[in-house]
Amino acid sequence: MDIIELLTPYYEAAWLPWAVQYFFLIGMATGAAMLAAWGVWAPEQRPVAKALPLAMVLLAVTAISAPVALLADLHQPARFWHFYAYLTPWSWMSLGALLLPVFVTLSLGLCATWWLGWQRWMRILSLALVVSAITIAVYTGAEVAIVRSRPLWNNPWVPLNLTLTAWLAAVGCMLGLTLWMAPGRDVAVRAWLGKLGLALSVALLAVACAWAVSGYVWQLPSFLAAQQLYAYFPIWRISLWLSVILGVIVMVLWLRPAWWLHSRPMIVALGTAVCAAAWGFRWALFMGVQGVPKYGAGLYVYHMPLGGEGLMGILGVFGLCIAVLTLALWALELWPQRDGRATLAATMP
Repeated sequence: MDIIELLTPYYEAAWLPWAVQYFFLIGMATGAAMLAAWGVWAPEQRPVAKALPLAMVLLAVTAISAPVALLADLHQPARFWHFYAYLTPWSWMSLGALLLPVFVTLSLGLCATWWLGWQRWMRILSLALVVSAITIAVYTGAEVAIVRSRPLWNNPWVPLNLTLTAWLAAVGCMLGLTLWMAPGRDVAVRAWLGKLGLALSVALLAVACAWAVSGYVWQLPSFLAAQQLYAYFPIWRISLWLSVILGVIVMVLWLRPAWWLHSRPMIVALGTAVCAAAWGFRWALFMGVQGVPKYGAGLYVYHMPLGGEGLMGILGVFGLCIAVLTLALWALELWPQRDGRATLAATMP
């Protein structure tokens, strides 16, 4: 009997974990932007208006942290300059270099006008921010979906999944912020966040079912590629079933608010689970799919380094988020009533 030995070569990952961090944070920023704009225009007694401080703080944190992760993912500073010196309008990445600064500027501008209490400017900027957030969601999704060499990327459901999982993570983060900010004392705010989380979870389930049904009926390449990974590689089977189990747990918790509405540990667990699921989806999408060979058998071996391009980079970005969050909460607590910001005093416990 002949013995055939299969050797899997080692390839450098084109997108490093920095990309996972960027897509995670910028996606949450678009969700926070949409909720902030909604809260600006909503009547004061509505839960979405009461949750406005939560959305503003999350928007500030993610809008500042996301570009840092993106710059780190470019590997070398010159690439950032090349986006502007050699503009290529047919490239989504090049368009993103134009769209992202606009979104960050509008996000921080809206946070500043809210902090100053400039209602008129808040409403004007919120409308522009909604449009900008949509462009960011489109560009980040299209940047992945246009890669024809990767069937798991090259399908129209990827942008929807990226958007919905990010917005769900934004809801989870805002739910966690209720433990440190005064709007969390209003049970109606937490209950409203729970209903919003349930709606987004149902939308995600519908998208997943639509992808599976359409892929099975029309034998689409993305579905066939996923089916092959599930059949031949245990790590993908384990990942899928863990995702299903986590999704069921989250869905049950959304449907049973009495289990977590008044429990700090359960709120932390629910918010963390939602964010972890969104982050894990991006890890599987970027790092996992890059390990699937375009030609040949087996999986490419990827060992995450412990330095700046791996574990330390991931921890560093989350550390940056915590630092910015601390500064934002400190600013609200230190200057709650200056320059007409008396209404902001209610944002702190």
